[in-house]
Amino acid sequence: MVGKVLAFCETRNGELRQVSFEAISAAKKLSNGGEVVAAILGTNVSNFIETLYHYGADRVVTVENEVLNQYTTDAYQQALLQVIEAEKPDGFIMGHTAIGKDVSPRIAAKTQAGLISDIVNIESNGEKVVCTRPIYSGKAFEKKKFTDGFQFITIRPNNIKQLEKDESRTGTASSLDVEIKNIRTVIKEVVQKTAGKVDLSEAKIIVAGGRGVKGEEGFELLQSLADLLGGAVGASRGACDSGYCDYSLQIGQTGKVVTPDLYFAFGISGAIQHIAGMSNSKVIVAVNKDPEAPIFDIADYGIVGDLFEVIPLLKEEIKQNLAVAGV
Repeated sequence: MVGKVLAFCETRNGELRQVSFEAISAAKKLSNGGEVVAAILGTNVSNFIETLYHYGADRVVTVENEVLNQYTTDAYQQALLQVIEAEKPDGFIMGHTAIGKDVSPRIAAKTQAGLISDIVNIESNGEKVVCTRPIYSGKAFEKKKFTDGFQFITIRPNNIKQLEKDESRTGTASSLDVEIKNIRTVIKEVVQKTAGKVDLSEAKIIVAGGRGVKGEEGFELLQSLADLLGGAVGASRGACDSGYCDYSLQIGQTGKVVTPDLYFAFGISGAIQHIAGMSNSKVIVAVNKDPEAPIFDIADYGIVGDLFEVIPLLKEEIKQNLAVAGV
């Protein structure tokens, strides 16, 4: 077992990402009663200190620097390496997000640390911590453990359950000044390609469409259902290739990998490339006119029918249930 564990807490658009709380929870498991230190980079990040205490951090290290307001590989690598050097943790956890995928191998190489990436579960086995990660596009799982040295882990979003919020928890905080130099990348503008209200990679409910959605208007129908459920809209590569929606919505082997609590697959045949990105969803509901569609092989619930008839019925039923619940 390790002692002090550093958890990197990501922000996006001035808000803490859900995976930050999951990283703290994973750090608790890895530390086995040791100290959990949350590290957060950017500007005005001291505003999040109390929240990080409430979700399990024993201590918070803030790194305030204008250069860190937008992610760049050079800046974040330098900053995180300096945080690690200052804290000298036994373990380090971050999300297997776009940032985590990019910067974690670089940090592991610089620190000569073993790295287990994209894990979905952490459990103790005697004196060792065992990490579970999917392989072969989610068809199987492997268990890995560290034998020695600095333990570095990235966690798949929406898999490690966050700790219950406890507003009575307090901790200590400190700030760290870092030196960032020789930046080769400058972010001049960030263009948001999607208008989705919920982050697809962290969404608890996803409403996804394939070629069967037939066009942009079909995706507007999916968005209306997603809004009603408080979820996000996703797509198969076929739908993206057909121009029905932006590639930022693509789920699959060459797109995003998601693990929501509830996944709707509308007009998606179930090609293996798409299955690789969503097969670990907790509950899968498939709607397709073809009763032989492969998507039904992995679905928990299947509806053989026209999605343009099914979705309005679903929406009406959901509205009635929400009204009864007083939502």
